Amino acid sequence: MYPNGQERAVIQEAEKVMIDAMAKYDPSHDAFHVQRVRRTALSIANALSPKPDLLVVELAAILHDVLDKKYVSPEQAADPYGFFLPFFKSMAEKHGLDLIKDGRARQVAQIVDSVSWSTETKLRKANLWNEWHENCMELHCVQDADRLDAIGAFGIMRCAAYSAAVNRPLHVPSGDPGVNDSAIGHFHEKLVLIRDRLKTSPGKVLGEKRHGVLLAFMASVEDEYSNSIAAQP
Repeated sequence: MYPNGQERAVIQEAEKVMIDAMAKYDPSHDAFHVQRVRRTALSIANALSPKPDLLVVELAAILHDVLDKKYVSPEQAADPYGFFLPFFKSMAEKHGLDLIKDGRARQVAQIVDSVSWSTETKLRKANLWNEWHENCMELHCVQDADRLDAIGAFGIMRCAAYSAAVNRPLHVPSGDPGVNDSAIGHFHEKLVLIRDRLKTSPGKVLGEKRHGVLLAFMASVEDEYSNSIAAQP
């Protein structure tokens, strides 16, 4: 029965690492975001058959943003396995669960290194998106969960929060040179594309609903902006 006592102890230790890291970031990438991704990733994994390794899914989901390239140095982000190695060594010593020996520590690090939209895009452009990326269901569960939290109601709030944190305009009228450098520009450039790049069947079902929320919000923004122009004397 998952999780057993050893697994539960390692999960709790990973949560501490995550909470400490996410406390340094803005509200778009906080511990609440991670917990939503964790729950969604596990829900997706439990709906699949055959079932992926749930411990790998849960640990990768918990740790997936600890080394987010927007917040850490390039040197830190470049070597997730090396960064997490002391943690996994400590887990073997303290709780008797050696994820280094059984290879799961490296798999968690690979997922953390590959999960982001920008990383997948770069790897695909360079023809480096390989068979492991295509077939690793644990990666797909975490990717879909993370991307689902970027669309729908939470995705809208997170985009606004990050835009505020980096002083990016929320809305720039179409035709303005800075239209793409805005929150609503980010919707058009990335967020509306997410639904079609979800990889799991459960993720795609959730994606349809959240995509609809996204489109309705974007339509409301344009409607309200158009009305504000029409209301000018």
